[in-house]
Amino acid sequence: MSSSTVESPDSAVPIKLTAKDFKSDQDVRWCPGCGDYAILSAVQSFLPELGLKRENICFVSGIGCSSRFPYYLTTYGMHSIHGRAPTVATGLAVSRPDLSVWVVTGDGDALSIGGNHLIHVLRRNVNLKILLFNNRIYGLTKGQYSPTSELGKVTKSTPMGSLDYPFNPLSLALGAEATFVARTIDSDRKHLTEVLRQAAEHQGTALVEIYQNCNIFNDGAFDLLKDPDTRDDEVIRLVHGEPITFGAQGQHCVVRNAHGGLKIVETVTVDASEIVVHDAHNQDTATAFALTRLSDPETLHQTPIGVLRSVERPSYDRLMAEQMAKANAKGPGDLQALIHGQDTWTI
Repeated sequence: MSSSTVESPDSAVPIKLTAKDFKSDQDVRWCPGCGDYAILSAVQSFLPELGLKRENICFVSGIGCSSRFPYYLTTYGMHSIHGRAPTVATGLAVSRPDLSVWVVTGDGDALSIGGNHLIHVLRRNVNLKILLFNNRIYGLTKGQYSPTSELGKVTKSTPMGSLDYPFNPLSLALGAEATFVARTIDSDRKHLTEVLRQAAEHQGTALVEIYQNCNIFNDGAFDLLKDPDTRDDEVIRLVHGEPITFGAQGQHCVVRNAHGGLKIVETVTVDASEIVVHDAHNQDTATAFALTRLSDPETLHQTPIGVLRSVERPSYDRLMAEQMAKANAKGPGDLQALIHGQDTWTI
């Protein structure tokens, strides 16, 4: 169990935090077997690694099954408005830079009603971390198709099959120039924890897409990536600085195609120098974007997981603080002069 030592708020006596310290007294109310349980457990075990007091951590959520998260943690939290969690979290992060601010959202909450809020917090690079639970369905409202549901998906709201082409959340994030973009899976505790660790260390907005199974309304959506019989040939694990190969014996690899994109080939058919080496710190998003396009949007066949991009850019809150410091250095403004200036009218 992970733990860390922090100073007690009312004395110099150190207190030791463990996963248990981050478990609230609320009954966890998700459907039995939901992937959210695994994510919650991983987050509770990881939080002590931050080395922060619980009152210096805040989780903000929107609306949906995932958005119950703040109730189950003994940190500060806010169950906010549908799709607006990034906006609420932005206000908190820029006004309280001493806090570690996390957003918990789902594919419907973040990518439908909250789509604009998500892309703008990504481009601004506010110092907060976004956990996007993607189960490719609306779970809380009982099984309607979501922005990530595959084309032709039969649900209660699409009885003849969805006509909508699905969003690729990571492609969207890279298009918005997000500085940290990653994907992991609810059932892979070790990988999930490592991605959370890297996201927490990032200065700026970190988006982590977590494939999460909804065993009631979309059970088995990620079986291809989880089944021991198939996962080695379907999951492309990205490690910075290492050639991109996968398969039980590394028999598959990623190389560049004739059009500048990427493709998957058998490793024995190419020279080792042709295999793409993963560079998560590349400022150019072209290769990272191409990686997000490798998997089939219908079946998720051969899907990359890991940190696709992690680059440095000044965070919005830091830039705002610097701007305010410059303004304050000029001395107090004249409110009356502003009110009675030429840019105001009496009507």
